Amino acid sequence: MKAKPSHPAGFTLVEIMIVVAILGLLMAIAIPNFARARTQTQRNICISHLREIDSIKQLWALDHRKTTSDPAPGPDDLKPYFRGEFWPQCPAGGEYKINGVGVAPTCSLGPSLGHVLED
Repeated sequence: MKAKPSHPAGFTLVEIMIVVAILGLLMAIAIPNFARARTQTQRNICISHLREIDSIKQLWALDHRKTTSDPAPGPDDLKPYFRGEFWPQCPAGGEYKINGVGVAPTCSLGPSLGHVLED
């Protein structure tokens, strides 16, 4: 006959509370870092889209013999130059403005969130 253990198997309330406290501390550290990384990634993607729009606008200007003083082309003019003919979207919800041929494109979130194409 086996001897019955004097302590039942399982965790005590104190052990569970310690684990929960440690998990809470780790979450308090990790969540702000994830939010910051998400914001930085959105900014980088937006700037990349602005560079792409600017490059394609310059290509369009060369193809149509436009000068830097000419007005901005429309999105429909530039769509054929994009792969898959899609118009890029700002991941943070901003709107892109193409601007004139000699002016860099802008995002409506621009300086407030750092969505600015820098030279």
